[in-house]
Amino acid sequence: MKLTLIRHGITVGNLKRLYYGSTDLPLLESSVEELKAFAARGRYPKAERYFTSGMLRAEQTFQAIYGDIPHGILPGLREIDFGIFEMKTYEQLCSVPEYLQWIDGDNEANVCPGGESGVMVTERALAALAPVISDERDTVCVTHGGVIGGVLGSMFPNSGGRYAFTPEPGGGFTVELSRGEPIGVTPLD
Repeated sequence: MKLTLIRHGITVGNLKRLYYGSTDLPLLESSVEELKAFAARGRYPKAERYFTSGMLRAEQTFQAIYGDIPHGILPGLREIDFGIFEMKTYEQLCSVPEYLQWIDGDNEANVCPGGESGVMVTERALAALAPVISDERDTVCVTHGGVIGGVLGSMFPNSGGRYAFTPEPGGGFTVELSRGEPIGVTPLD
Protein backbone atom coordinates (compact mmCIF):
# COMPACT_ATOMS: atom_id res chain seq x y z
CA MET A 1 0.00 0.00 0.00
CA LYS A 2 1.00 3.62 -0.44
CA LEU A 3 0.32 6.16 2.29
CA THR A 4 0.83 9.76 1.20
CA LEU A 5 1.09 12.43 3.90
CA ILE A 6 0.70 16.02 2.65
CA ARG A 7 1.37 19.11 4.75
CA HIS A 8 -1.15 21.94 4.53
CA GLY A 9 -0.32 25.13 2.64
CA ILE A 10 0.97 28.42 4.02
CA THR A 11 -0.83 30.39 6.74
CA VAL A 12 -0.04 33.70 8.41
CA GLY A 13 1.37 31.57 11.24
CA ASN A 14 4.07 30.26 8.90
CA LEU A 15 4.94 33.75 7.69
CA LYS A 16 5.18 35.15 11.23
CA ARG A 17 7.08 32.05 12.45
CA LEU A 18 4.55 31.42 15.20
CA TYR A 19 4.23 28.36 17.37
CA TYR A 20 0.76 27.42 16.27
CA GLY A 21 -0.84 24.03 16.18
CA SER A 22 -4.22 23.96 17.85
CA THR A 23 -5.13 27.43 16.54
CA ASP A 24 -7.32 26.87 13.49
CA LEU A 25 -5.76 29.34 11.04
CA PRO A 26 -6.88 29.54 7.39
CA LEU A 27 -4.58 29.35 4.37
CA LEU A 28 -3.38 32.47 2.64
CA GLU A 29 -5.16 32.98 -0.70
CA SER A 30 -1.78 32.98 -2.46
CA SER A 31 -1.09 29.53 -1.00
CA VAL A 32 -4.43 28.20 -2.25
CA GLU A 33 -3.47 29.31 -5.76
CA GLU A 34 0.00 27.76 -5.43
CA LEU A 35 -1.50 24.44 -4.28
CA LYS A 36 -3.90 24.43 -7.23
CA ALA A 37 -0.96 25.03 -9.58
CA PHE A 38 1.04 22.17 -8.01
CA ALA A 39 -1.99 19.90 -8.34
CA ALA A 40 -2.47 20.85 -12.00
CA ARG A 41 1.17 19.85 -12.64
CA GLY A 42 0.53 16.40 -11.11
CA ARG A 43 2.47 16.79 -7.86
CA TYR A 44 -0.15 15.03 -5.74
CA PRO A 45 -1.11 11.37 -6.17
CA LYS A 46 -4.57 9.91 -6.44
CA ALA A 47 -5.63 7.19 -3.99
CA GLU A 48 -8.50 4.90 -3.03
CA ARG A 49 -9.20 6.91 0.14
CA TYR A 50 -8.60 10.39 1.45
CA PHE A 51 -8.49 11.92 4.93
CA THR A 52 -7.66 15.22 6.59
CA SER A 53 -7.06 16.24 10.19
CA GLY A 54 -10.28 18.23 10.03
CA MET A 55 -8.50 21.51 10.80
CA LEU A 56 -9.38 24.45 8.53
CA ARG A 57 -5.95 24.70 6.89
CA ALA A 58 -5.97 20.97 6.10
CA GLU A 59 -9.50 21.14 4.70
CA GLN A 60 -8.62 24.15 2.54
CA THR A 61 -5.48 22.39 1.29
CA PHE A 62 -7.47 19.27 0.44
CA GLN A 63 -10.05 21.35 -1.45
CA ALA A 64 -7.33 23.19 -3.41
CA ILE A 65 -5.64 19.93 -4.42
CA TYR A 66 -8.49 17.44 -4.79
CA GLY A 67 -11.64 19.53 -5.08
CA ASP A 68 -14.88 17.86 -4.05
CA ILE A 69 -13.56 14.29 -3.72
CA PRO A 70 -15.21 12.70 -0.66
CA HIS A 71 -12.89 12.31 2.31
CA GLY A 72 -12.94 11.38 5.96
CA ILE A 73 -11.59 13.18 9.00
CA LEU A 74 -9.04 11.70 11.39
CA PRO A 75 -8.87 14.10 14.37
CA GLY A 76 -5.81 12.23 15.62
CA LEU A 77 -3.87 13.83 12.76
CA ARG A 78 -4.35 17.38 14.10
CA GLU A 79 -1.22 19.40 14.89
CA ILE A 80 0.43 19.70 18.32
CA ASP A 81 -1.17 21.89 20.96
CA PHE A 82 1.60 24.27 22.05
CA GLY A 83 -0.34 25.23 25.19
CA ILE A 84 0.84 28.55 26.64
CA PHE A 85 3.30 28.97 23.73
CA GLU A 86 0.52 28.91 21.14
CA MET A 87 0.51 31.89 18.72
CA LYS A 88 3.83 33.24 20.02
CA THR A 89 7.22 33.63 18.35
CA TYR A 90 10.61 32.56 19.60
CA GLU A 91 11.40 36.22 20.24
CA GLN A 92 8.34 36.51 22.49
CA LEU A 93 9.27 33.34 24.38
CA CYS A 94 13.08 33.28 24.56
CA SER A 95 13.14 34.75 28.08
CA VAL A 96 10.12 32.85 29.46
CA PRO A 97 11.31 30.25 32.02
CA GLU A 98 8.68 27.64 31.02
CA TYR A 99 9.74 27.92 27.38
CA LEU A 100 13.43 27.60 28.22
CA GLN A 101 12.66 24.52 30.30
CA TRP A 102 10.61 23.05 27.44
CA ILE A 103 13.31 23.48 24.79
CA ASP A 104 16.15 22.43 27.11
CA GLY A 105 17.00 18.76 26.74
CA ASP A 106 14.50 16.41 25.13
CA ASN A 107 11.89 18.73 23.64
CA GLU A 108 10.39 15.68 21.92
CA ALA A 109 9.34 14.29 25.30
CA ASN A 110 8.90 17.58 27.17
CA VAL A 111 5.26 18.63 27.39
CA CYS A 112 4.35 22.20 26.48
CA PRO A 113 2.67 23.68 29.59
CA GLY A 114 -1.05 23.36 28.97
CA GLY A 115 -0.39 21.43 25.74
CA GLU A 116 1.28 18.32 24.37
CA SER A 117 4.70 16.85 23.67
CA GLY A 118 6.02 15.62 20.35
CA VAL A 119 5.80 12.06 21.65
CA MET A 120 2.12 12.53 22.54
CA VAL A 121 1.33 13.87 19.06
CA THR A 122 3.18 11.04 17.33
CA GLU A 123 1.42 8.39 19.44
CA ARG A 124 -1.97 10.02 18.73
CA ALA A 125 -1.27 10.17 14.99
CA LEU A 126 0.00 6.59 14.79
CA ALA A 127 -3.13 5.39 16.60
CA ALA A 128 -5.30 7.29 14.10
CA LEU A 129 -3.39 5.78 11.17
CA ALA A 130 -3.34 2.19 12.50
CA PRO A 131 -6.73 1.17 11.03
CA VAL A 132 -5.94 2.98 7.78
CA ILE A 133 -2.67 1.08 7.42
CA SER A 134 -4.19 -2.27 8.40
CA ASP A 135 -6.80 -1.85 5.66
CA GLU A 136 -3.97 -1.81 3.07
CA ARG A 137 -5.61 0.54 0.55
CA ASP A 138 -3.72 3.44 -0.99
CA THR A 139 -4.50 6.52 1.09
CA VAL A 140 -3.77 10.25 1.05
CA CYS A 141 -3.87 12.25 4.31
CA VAL A 142 -3.66 16.04 4.42
CA THR A 143 -2.26 16.93 7.80
CA HIS A 144 0.49 18.97 9.49
CA GLY A 145 4.28 19.21 9.47
CA GLY A 146 4.79 18.08 13.05
CA VAL A 147 2.50 15.11 12.55
CA ILE A 148 4.24 14.03 9.34
CA GLY A 149 7.68 14.42 10.88
CA GLY A 150 6.74 12.47 13.98
CA VAL A 151 5.02 9.63 12.12
CA LEU A 152 7.81 9.17 9.58
CA GLY A 153 10.53 9.61 12.19
CA SER A 154 8.86 6.78 14.10
CA MET A 155 8.49 4.57 11.00
CA PHE A 156 12.10 5.18 9.91
CA PRO A 157 13.98 5.67 13.21
CA ASN A 158 17.47 5.46 11.68
CA SER A 159 16.82 8.22 9.14
CA GLY A 160 17.31 11.35 11.23
CA GLY A 161 14.09 11.62 13.22
CA ARG A 162 11.24 14.12 13.02
CA TYR A 163 13.14 16.94 11.39
CA ALA A 164 14.38 14.77 8.52
CA PHE A 165 10.73 14.31 7.52
CA THR A 166 9.11 17.69 8.16
CA PRO A 167 8.08 18.94 4.71
CA GLU A 168 7.61 22.50 3.57
CA PRO A 169 3.98 23.69 3.37
CA GLY A 170 2.31 21.90 0.46
CA GLY A 171 4.99 19.21 0.45
CA GLY A 172 4.88 15.67 1.70
CA PHE A 173 6.00 12.08 1.44
CA THR A 174 4.69 8.78 0.14
CA VAL A 175 5.41 5.72 2.27
CA GLU A 176 5.41 2.26 0.73
CA LEU A 177 4.14 -0.34 3.20
CA SER A 178 4.02 -4.11 2.94
CA ARG A 179 1.72 -5.91 5.38
CA GLY A 180 1.69 -2.80 7.55
CA GLU A 181 5.48 -2.44 7.68
CA PRO A 182 7.15 0.59 6.11
CA ILE A 183 9.67 -0.39 3.45
CA GLY A 184 10.44 2.91 1.74
CA VAL A 185 9.65 6.61 1.65
CA THR A 186 9.93 9.19 -1.13
CA PRO A 187 9.26 12.94 -1.08
CA LEU A 188 6.63 14.40 -3.36
CA ASP A 189 8.16 16.08 -6.42
